Amino acid sequence: MSTETLRLAAAQISSGSDPTENLRTIEAEAARAAEAGARLVAFPEASMACFGTDLPAVAEPLDGAFATGVRECAARLGVTLVVGMFEPADDGRVHNTLLATGGGVEASYRKIHLFDAFGSRESDLVAPGSDLVTIDVDGVSVGLATCYDLRFADQFTALGRAGAQVVVVPASWGDGPGKEGQWDLLTRSRAMDAQAFLLACDQAWRPAEGTDPLGVGRSCLVDPLGVVRDRLDQAAGLLLADADPQVVADVRARVPIL
Repeated sequence: MSTETLRLAAAQISSGSDPTENLRTIEAEAARAAEAGARLVAFPEASMACFGTDLPAVAEPLDGAFATGVRECAARLGVTLVVGMFEPADDGRVHNTLLATGGGVEASYRKIHLFDAFGSRESDLVAPGSDLVTIDVDGVSVGLATCYDLRFADQFTALGRAGAQVVVVPASWGDGPGKEGQWDLLTRSRAMDAQAFLLACDQAWRPAEGTDPLGVGRSCLVDPLGVVRDRLDQAAGLLLADADPQVVADVRARVPIL
């Protein structure tokens, strides 16, 4: 377990429907973050292609062109990237997947809780995953979760119990009445459930198109006591912040809920 502070970045982009164009954006933002000293750079859910795209048509396996491009970018920069993409599923749907790669890391997390809420039916197109995933970045344990997972406290408690000191949550959070407030509340609450730093990286805000969740922005780093250490506004941007594993250890010793 590391005692060194880990510099994190959340690249709040607005992905379009073309994976090739989105990969160029990822490469540019990852380079900016690496130059600023980030060791882990998170990108939003659906960075490969935004919701509203024909997802089965753009989905690729983890050795496809998009994932390979992300992997090569991470290797070139010497950092760990966490990027939202879509993989083909066995039943004709897709998996909503986070690819974590670079810096000695190679892992993937398939979103467990699908957004069948507020008029959306993610499960019509997406098959759920089932496994919790943690990775090691410079000796710091990092858990992975995606967007609607934020509504399920037990997943974050489980990640905390598995040793995660940071939880990274890429998202494409749907806009609507009260949704920004729910995002703010849930990111703070889930950090306290995991007793970990929580880095939430949302898509930048854009006007809603039907029921497709496209993002509200407000990417943030929250500490284990639910204090927001840094937050972006709605526009595209890059959040840079540090997570100190000793803070996690101190909170867990003082408030032994796990």
